Amino acid sequence: MRILRDHQHALPVNRGASAAIGNFDGVHLGHQYVIDRARNDTAPLGVLTFEPHPRQVFAPDAPPFRLMNSEARAHRLEKLGVDILYELPFNAALAGLSAEAFAREVLAEGLGLSRVIVGEDFCFGRGRSGNTEMLTEFGRRFGFAVDIVPILHGDTGAISSTNIRKALSDGRPRDAAAMLGHWHRIEGPVLHGEKRGRQLGYPTANMALDGLHLPRLGVYAVLVDVLDGDHAGQYHGVASLGVRPMFGGKAPNLETFLFDFSGDLYGCDLSVALVDFLRPEMNFPAVEALIAQMDSDSDTARATLKALK
Repeated sequence: MRILRDHQHALPVNRGASAAIGNFDGVHLGHQYVIDRARNDTAPLGVLTFEPHPRQVFAPDAPPFRLMNSEARAHRLEKLGVDILYELPFNAALAGLSAEAFAREVLAEGLGLSRVIVGEDFCFGRGRSGNTEMLTEFGRRFGFAVDIVPILHGDTGAISSTNIRKALSDGRPRDAAAMLGHWHRIEGPVLHGEKRGRQLGYPTANMALDGLHLPRLGVYAVLVDVLDGDHAGQYHGVASLGVRPMFGGKAPNLETFLFDFSGDLYGCDLSVALVDFLRPEMNFPAVEALIAQMDSDSDTARATLKALK
């Protein structure tokens, strides 16, 4: 998959795509439906999205809300067979374009898209002034086809990033996965921590959660992909997502213990999938009680993951 971050200098090989447009936070089943509608036997499959998420620009003080960072989103889109990811910088210049200017300068002249596919609630341009009817008209004027896709609904209602966040906040990762079409994953590099886990017999891979929506704090059964390095591969594990109340932690992070693993993961990129919520964060009267609970958590996680099809 090629990634293009400048709409003003698109080479001929990156033009003419049939592209789905949106933020694609989570790349859930609704997003995948839009992307599938963009598939074309004669044109490259493109996705046009923005970085940072526009909400981060317009509401910088809002609580973290993203389901995935840009790297995780790119990994997921590549797995879906996307040929070109147009990841445009969302800055004052782009945000200031009128709806007509966005359609003309970005979609038509800049990227040379042959077809654009959007959800029925799509808005664009300065002040979200453009809607799907306007986009269709601009397409006729500027030479690209437009396809409007209805919102996808599941058994519990509309499939949306908002509903997925709610499921994760409630500690329901399987419900989130049913809307995502894949496990909810947290991706990033393994960071140096306090190395307290190894003293307890549970060395963990520590990852930051900066900018991400926080699922319910607690312990999870997890599937782990080590994405690079000497230990690249897939593993089962158990993870603590939270602030470590017994040790006076403040900033939440993700600490993952990989079963049947020995090695150094510092600096490697991990993708940790939340499968089942096992229990909330707890404070224990003594280290021995904590270790006993960690043993129990590991047994439960092993059994949970072994039962996966």
